[in-house]
Amino acid sequence: MDDRVPTPVVAYGFPFVKQVIAVVKPYLAQKVLGSLERAPIEAITVTEVKGFGRQKSYLDQYGDSEYSEAFLPKVEITAWVEDARVEEILAKLVSVARSGRMGDGKIFVMPVLGFLEEPSGA
Repeated sequence: MDDRVPTPVVAYGFPFVKQVIAVVKPYLAQKVLGSLERAPIEAITVTEVKGFGRQKSYLDQYGDSEYSEAFLPKVEITAWVEDARVEEILAKLVSVARSGRMGDGKIFVMPVLGFLEEPSGA
């Protein structure tokens, strides 16, 4: 067993990387991923999630129905992008995922200070 402790390193040698998290409607996930297929992204993950935003007040209008306490299904797409390319990625996300209707989703952009790379054992 390797006793080395992983040490923080700067992501892939780029000193400035951002984490872009897009929470979108499930039926848009493949379309969003398709738009990012040739985009300059270091890494990407996709997760099925549930939640609600401002449309929660709309759900409350259903009163005692099964929808009143429901969380809505969403897909969370997380990408790690070089700082200089973030605007390009945001433009792609917005152009594909925005319908103009309630519940389109959210996009968050956060700095990446570093990451821990697990030893490979080699």
